[in-house]
Amino acid sequence: MGGNRNLNDPGYNGNGRTEPKLGNLDDLHRPAAPAPDDKLPKIEVEPEYRRDTSNSPYKRRNWFLPLLIAVLLAAIGGLWFNQTRLRSLVPRTDFDDVLHRARVALQQGHLDGTDGTSARELFEAARGLEPDNDAARQGLNEVGRAEISRADTALRAGNIAEATQALTNARELLGGGNDVDRLSQEIAKAQVSSGQTDTLIAQAQQALSQNRLDGPDGAAALYQRVLAAEPDNAVARHGMDQVGYAMAAQVQKALSANDVAAASSGIDRLAAMMPNYAQLPNLRASLSALQTQANSALTDAINQGNDALRAGRVSGDGNDTALAHFKAALAIDPNNAQAKAGLGQVAQALVVQADAAIDAGDADHARQLLDEADTLAPGSADLVAARARLGQPPVPAVTPPSAANQTASSTKPQEAKQQEDDTAPPPAVHLTGDQQIQIADLVNRARQATARGNIMAPPGDCAYDLYRGALAIDGNNPDALAGLQALPGEVQQQFNQALRSGSLNKAGNLLDALDNIEPGNAAIGISRQRLAYAWIDQAEQQFDSGDRNNATVSLEQGRRLLPDDPRVRELTARMQSSR
Repeated sequence: MGGNRNLNDPGYNGNGRTEPKLGNLDDLHRPAAPAPDDKLPKIEVEPEYRRDTSNSPYKRRNWFLPLLIAVLLAAIGGLWFNQTRLRSLVPRTDFDDVLHRARVALQQGHLDGTDGTSARELFEAARGLEPDNDAARQGLNEVGRAEISRADTALRAGNIAEATQALTNARELLGGGNDVDRLSQEIAKAQVSSGQTDTLIAQAQQALSQNRLDGPDGAAALYQRVLAAEPDNAVARHGMDQVGYAMAAQVQKALSANDVAAASSGIDRLAAMMPNYAQLPNLRASLSALQTQANSALTDAINQGNDALRAGRVSGDGNDTALAHFKAALAIDPNNAQAKAGLGQVAQALVVQADAAIDAGDADHARQLLDEADTLAPGSADLVAARARLGQPPVPAVTPPSAANQTASSTKPQEAKQQEDDTAPPPAVHLTGDQQIQIADLVNRARQATARGNIMAPPGDCAYDLYRGALAIDGNNPDALAGLQALPGEVQQQFNQALRSGSLNKAGNLLDALDNIEPGNAAIGISRQRLAYAWIDQAEQQFDSGDRNNATVSLEQGRRLLPDDPRVRELTARMQSSR
């Protein structure tokens, strides 16, 4: 295998191996000798392909910069979409201080009082600072549960008066519940066993004679306390029959007067107290017939008002004007959103007519139209702008010297002088440098107030008042006019954002502002429904979680916006039946 060894080879070691050797290093710099001809056929070898190293990770070091940019964009996006939650993490000195003192008072058992230091008062103050804050609402629930414990303790100790007071507080805070019902029955039994039945019946009869039928101290509640302890008490049963008869008479009176709202409210109260009252089906049938009749008349009045508005019969004498029809609709349903929007459209049409009269130089007619619009929509941004135009028409090239130093406070004398001569244009006003600076400052502050959401409040420092202040100096200032007339759009955007973030109280304030500055906006009705359903959704969640007190508050907010909505009625029935 090793073959013949050359014994003269310098690398031969004598033991059968030939050691490797480098050879003469000096020969490296000499030209290579031509290879000897080995008489073998020539073989051509293709050149070796170079390995492509363009995709080597060492040559792709620029991947880090795009990744860093993507991470930063994701972080910025996360901050943007969670800004409401992150904002809640910022320390709020006043709110946090009140909340801390409320919790301390709760731990110390100082539950209720009138000196501003009790847990209930402090939690209510915290909720006043931040109406949508869950911590304040949860605190009030904890106070209510603490009142339940206090009532249990007092009842076991035989202190019926303290137990009754604690139960009243708990009912106000929690709105009801199994514990409230249990304690009501136990206290009623304790009162009866202690000989207070006659006292309760006497109080109930007095309440009945004073027409105090429902409520915690009403005749129905007092009779029911007796019946909770003595279900067969004949006097209390007869008293409840009298309560039902009195409430049914109230409902019947409202039905005879075609007062749908009062009749509906009376039926709901009667059903809550006496769900099995015999006359309830008949009363509900009468209410349904009245509602059908009223809805038909309401629809006709609104349709006729819209027709008159399109035909140009805006206002004036007679009953076939848009103003007359929309007023008739509101007489049927004072809370009807379409009728209110119709009156707002009437006001807008009057402002348009006033603008045309101003352009024609008829200041007297313009003022009459604006005065009429003011009775319908006094806060309309278009109305304020038109009044500003009427008070200061475009400034001519020549300015009377008497007007050179006029300030904002002198606009009232100018308007008084104009009223003496309605057909003559008011004297032109030349703005001084100070007035121009003042206007610019007012407009800038108005824009900042708009961004903060201070549209109609606080008085004097809200966007609406600041723009009006600028227009009181220069009724034709383009920045003030544009800012005032752009307010409705800004308010609508802020309303949408507040609704999405769950700030329902803020959304309600913005909706009220929008209703004032643009009452004829058809989108207000849709926004009102969206806000009402958000309140009802919140009420359902609170009720399902046992937070009856706040559920009642939320439901009332929804009822205020949409009093006749089916969802309001359904949840009202659920809450009443659960009691």
